[in-house]
Amino acid sequence: MIEPKKAVKVPVELEKAPYYQSTLQLNGVTIVESCTKAHDKKNTMFLENHFLLFVLEGTHHIRFGNTDYTVNKNEMILLKKAIAIESRKQGNPEKDFAYESMMFFLKDEFIVDFIRMASVKSLKTAEMAQVSVRPFGERLLRFLESVKPFFRSPAQINKGLIRIKMLELLYGIANADKNLLLQLIQLKQQVRTDITRIMEENYLNPVSLSDLAYLSGRSLSSFRRDFHAIYRTNPAAWIREKRMAKAKELLKSTTLSVSEICYQTGYENISHFSRLYKSVYGCRPSQER
Repeated sequence: MIEPKKAVKVPVELEKAPYYQSTLQLNGVTIVESCTKAHDKKNTMFLENHFLLFVLEGTHHIRFGNTDYTVNKNEMILLKKAIAIESRKQGNPEKDFAYESMMFFLKDEFIVDFIRMASVKSLKTAEMAQVSVRPFGERLLRFLESVKPFFRSPAQINKGLIRIKMLELLYGIANADKNLLLQLIQLKQQVRTDITRIMEENYLNPVSLSDLAYLSGRSLSSFRRDFHAIYRTNPAAWIREKRMAKAKELLKSTTLSVSEICYQTGYENISHFSRLYKSVYGCRPSQER
């Protein structure tokens, strides 16, 4: 029997079992190198930091919400933090299914430094920048190749220098693409968005209250106030009610295991999920069938 899996919180869980990815921890940036044989590797990832992906060999399929993105060799994509994505890696069949990519996980403070360096206040807009797959050229490829040796000898890395090079690199690619520049700017402050849509899209993900406030384009205090004005309750209680209702629906209408339903409804601990379910419905999930 295949053990059901929960969403992988990245980047923190990528260097642990069973992934053991090579990582570099810099000030505000985590770089992850992925070199593997991939016939068709799938998982769900929850992005704890902003995610910049460069594919060097093979293909990386990403599904976010109702949108699919296919990132081929020498292409890149930038995604905001606090979202869950379905990830599927496919190696190049002409090269023994080799797959290679480099992933950059960018913290907010790094984005702030980039915005300060870019000095582009005039690009503020109420429109959300479009996420898209973009090709990258020789200059960027040379930069990625220059980073690779540090994974083998991390003690030799000059973290300050690499960080400066990363800032310069982002500025270079953003300067050539206004939409990407706008996307980078909006990583720090999301466009103000309808709370009801944010909640319906994310209540099954392992999100924190701060994540939801960020996704809605509000401060934490503004999010709490606006949420209460709409729902007349607090976010934690609303999420719990929605998740429990979804769990009961899945127990009644599917053959999914209790573990699978636990993970699909945003919980990460099966015992906690079962206790919570019993407190709401008076029986354990396994007793619903």
